[in-house]
Amino acid sequence: MQTIAIVDYGMGNVRSVQKALEYVAPNQHCILTNNPQIIRDSDRVVFPGQGAMGACMSALQSNTLIEEIKFSAISKPFLGICLGLQLLFDYSEENNGTNGLSIIPGKVLKFQNSDLKIPHMGWNRVNQVLNHPLWHKIENNSRFYSVHSYYVDEEDSNCVVGTSEYGQTFTSAIAFDKLFAVQFHPEKSQSDGLQLLRNFTTWN
Repeated sequence: MQTIAIVDYGMGNVRSVQKALEYVAPNQHCILTNNPQIIRDSDRVVFPGQGAMGACMSALQSNTLIEEIKFSAISKPFLGICLGLQLLFDYSEENNGTNGLSIIPGKVLKFQNSDLKIPHMGWNRVNQVLNHPLWHKIENNSRFYSVHSYYVDEEDSNCVVGTSEYGQTFTSAIAFDKLFAVQFHPEKSQSDGLQLLRNFTTWN
């Protein structure tokens, strides 16, 4: 039995991610944990996130999880969700400027279009700009559920595998090596979201 570690640093509804993973992978051990050693020993890591960037970085530091997340992101199948995508970058405008984990080069910027309702909340299409195993059995331009006020501005567009539209084109999924991260919430996105999670549990 493989182990999927879901990083629990005290913020967000990580239990919903755990329940979704247990549903799609009943033969794998899905565990909520803030224990660095358990995360290191796991076969896969899911890094969900909700809330403000500054508070999340402080929580990661308090739980001594930063180095473990950096290690896991380059060494095993790793899925970042929502703020779990944004935290992977160098810097965010949120909270008057917050340094991220610097796993992926780039910044996190706030939507500036005054005609937009912020946060961007609800269902939106994801254009699969590159093929990837996590898109398996998911039609292009399928809808996923999002809640966010900021978007990632990556330095290397080669990592972009999905984009969406909200007053502008923004990156909604990135991938390189064993890492895949999304701006939306697959655990809240019904059948297509569950399929993405199912794909993650078998991705090598």
